[in-house]
Amino acid sequence: MLLLAIVPAADARAEPMLADFDYPHLVNHYEFRSQGQSLSMGYMDVRPAQPNGKTVVLLHGKNFCAATWEDTIAPLRDAGYRVVATDQIGFCKSTKPQAYQFGLHQLAANTHALLDSIGIERAIVVGHSMGGMLAMRYALMYPHAVTGLVVVNPIGLEDWKAKGVPFVTVDQLYERELNTSFDSIKRYQLSTYYAGEWKSNYDRWVNMLAGMYAGDGGKPVAWNQALTSDMVFGQPVIHEIDRISVPTVLMIGQKDTTAIGKDRASPELAKALGNYPELGRKAHERIWIRAGFVSRPWPLASSSGSAHIQQGPHRSAGPLLGRVRRVSGSNAPSLRVSGDGGKPWGHHYTARRGIDRIVLSVQPSFSSLRLVHQGP
Repeated sequence: MLLLAIVPAADARAEPMLADFDYPHLVNHYEFRSQGQSLSMGYMDVRPAQPNGKTVVLLHGKNFCAATWEDTIAPLRDAGYRVVATDQIGFCKSTKPQAYQFGLHQLAANTHALLDSIGIERAIVVGHSMGGMLAMRYALMYPHAVTGLVVVNPIGLEDWKAKGVPFVTVDQLYERELNTSFDSIKRYQLSTYYAGEWKSNYDRWVNMLAGMYAGDGGKPVAWNQALTSDMVFGQPVIHEIDRISVPTVLMIGQKDTTAIGKDRASPELAKALGNYPELGRKAHERIWIRAGFVSRPWPLASSSGSAHIQQGPHRSAGPLLGRVRRVSGSNAPSLRVSGDGGKPWGHHYTARRGIDRIVLSVQPSFSSLRLVHQGP
């Protein structure tokens, strides 16, 4: 009888640090103190057999983890890149503090300290969704440490609060997070990330998230998700995007509809939010002069919101982020974009200082993004 009583309790227990979910590579932990407490930040540091001396840092979206970059890490490593994929504080295999002043500035500072601790001075920074917001903030704070910036279906390109989305408290967000389940995660991702087209391989990533929420062990997860939702809502990067001064690539899913708080906006406002073809165009216009190089917003025509899962994480519907070829110093080789079937979307762009050559190929679905190596 005792055993029968214990088994259901074990089944209901969450694993808030994702100890029961295997990552594709060894997970290290960066131990540090921040805001008066000891924290642990999980990350994968994947070394190539034949290093080219360059590093790519991958920053996950809010509903994703470092593991969801799995299909992106391998081709980058095989091309000679050292690849570091982080789990931010509050997410996945990192600490979920009860009291923490979450901010993109703080997460960027944590990431910079981690990279410094493992000897990385400069890197190409790639971010998806919330990770795109964080990548842009990182580039604003540490331009000397960023060789190139690639943002995939970034959020933060519009100010939802200024547009009229009603504010809700962290407590209200927490109560909502407590109701998170496999089914609720799948419903949201199906409509927002995958444009209504679900594939069985996406279930793995839904299970990854849902496993952190079950039972009392999921309460710290729900609390941290509420805190970070408040952070994302109140800290759009669009007001400072003009100051980005590093070579930048925008990858914009044309079917992405992500907008924080859309479900609590009026029907009229909700329809106007998350118009990424337009948001990407406006962001491009504001960045390009100062950055010295910025691609046209590369339209991921078939994409919704998860570039590297659709193969990948949370934003539109279709790129595969594969291989970054090389970051050069001042020679500034060209950059090319190709769309479905290898048809070009954009033109060749020359970077004054930074990305050697990156070829982006887009799949019919936006969940898998790859930077594909081409040429020497």
